[in-house]
Amino acid sequence: MSDTGYLIDTHILLWDLNDDNKLKERHFRLMTGDVNKFISIVSIWEIAIKIGIGKLIMPPGLLKDIENSDISILPILPEHALAVSHLPHHHRDPFDRMLVAQAQMENLTIMTMDKNIRLYDVVVI
Repeated sequence: MSDTGYLIDTHILLWDLNDDNKLKERHFRLMTGDVNKFISIVSIWEIAIKIGIGKLIMPPGLLKDIENSDISILPILPEHALAVSHLPHHHRDPFDRMLVAQAQMENLTIMTMDKNIRLYDVVVI
């Protein structure tokens, strides 16, 4: 686990905001704990795309909930974008690949249930 903080995968954020019982106890403890938490702007983009194609309904007050929480928004820096080109092709999800690049560069642990992310050289909880 990271001393720097935790990068929250999109599904973890949505499960937490919706009090979904899919959220594992270890993730719940981190989401409610006094640790550094980050949500990548790529997750906001992913949510917007899924809303646009009808795969997701806009979570009520999403941005306001994030603003009022102790979660910081992590921007995509040019270095993050370029780092994606060096990742192995364990899978093709561009959002997850950006999360991996950001976590590697910012020394963050990724909070996820996605088994594909575990294939990368990144700490996952």
